[in-house]
Amino acid sequence: MKNSQDFVDFVKDQLDALRDLQGARLFGGVGLSAHGVQFAMIIGNVLYFVVDDTTRPAYEAMGSQCFSYTTRVRRVEVRRYFALPAELLEDRERLMALARESMEIAAKPRKTKA
Repeated sequence: MKNSQDFVDFVKDQLDALRDLQGARLFGGVGLSAHGVQFAMIIGNVLYFVVDDTTRPAYEAMGSQCFSYTTRVRRVEVRRYFALPAELLEDRERLMALARESMEIAAKPRKTKA
């Protein structure tokens, strides 16, 4: 699933108010980070934000799906990343609020499984 450079540039432009926004190759997509913390990724022309147990329900209520991929054996769901509904890409204020929320979540230390 390849990204179009136009889409990546559009997303970066919409998020330009974030200081130190960086994009780097990631699994055939682009990982977005700020201040050294990856908070989003673009894969297959879809923007995914980092979520946690407190924010995931809001994304599910918007009809969003988590990032997933298929291996030879099974379908893998990465529930840490949820797609941003396409209509929110045009709403810069809402997009920035969700991006900042995602940055805060991504910056928190993750709980390790025992």
